[in-house]
Amino acid sequence: MRRYPFKQLDVFAEQPLQGNPLAVVFDADDLSDERMAALANWTNLSETTFILTPTEPQADYRVRIFTTLRELPFAGHPTLGTCHAWLENGGVPKGEEIVQQCGIGLVRIRRVGGQLAFTAPPLLRSGPVGDELLARIRDALGLDVDEVLAARWVDNGAGWAALHLANRARVLALQPDFSRLGDLVVGVFGAFEPAIDGDEADFEVRAFVGGDGMPEDPVTGSLNAGIARWLFEEGWVPERYVVSQGTALGRRGRVQVERMGDDIWIGGSSVTCIEGHLTL
Repeated sequence: MRRYPFKQLDVFAEQPLQGNPLAVVFDADDLSDERMAALANWTNLSETTFILTPTEPQADYRVRIFTTLRELPFAGHPTLGTCHAWLENGGVPKGEEIVQQCGIGLVRIRRVGGQLAFTAPPLLRSGPVGDELLARIRDALGLDVDEVLAARWVDNGAGWAALHLANRARVLALQPDFSRLGDLVVGVFGAFEPAIDGDEADFEVRAFVGGDGMPEDPVTGSLNAGIARWLFEEGWVPERYVVSQGTALGRRGRVQVERMGDDIWIGGSSVTCIEGHLTL
């Protein structure tokens, strides 16, 4: 058996227990695919990441990302959390930005004050969600036909389909039937109504992951990155806006979204909650 440096973080939150947990294992080059998958299943977190030596010369580190069920080519909160852990553990980037190597290629990360932000990757699938599939999603979420303002694929690696609802209240009221959702991954979002919801954020987002050990993801960088591409494309948002996520789970996640030139940056805070060693 061997000891691996280990951290558990809370991502997209400024205080512990308010965001999305992430387990990070360092120096994981000698772990097999099966061992990584088994550990991710054991942690029972939405994602567990493994830091390895990069194989691309531009990259500062390589990461593999596992849910309780499968490996993902990219995910947002693991990207920010892994980078936070790598920097905190003494990692020194080669340039001004940090470059992460993962399943979709190289992802740029920058430091913004005390936060980190990653560039939203391009969509692997976009366009409207088909009528038959949309009917299945509506049925699983308990939505009437006229309650969905629009539905689009915003898949940048995790498979997201996103539904635009009328307001934050309707998003928070959803009570999904996960048995009907099957293996779909679905995001929903609705705008804040300032007179009712205040002005701490502009949108409320929820992320449902059918079949996973954690069927609702507390705060989701990849989904917010995909939704951001949709919102900016339609011209529905200013150059910067804030997302609230996790409210329905008793969390207080905050995602900072900003467009700078051709880049969309998805940012937030991370805080380390546990650190030590893992024996495998």
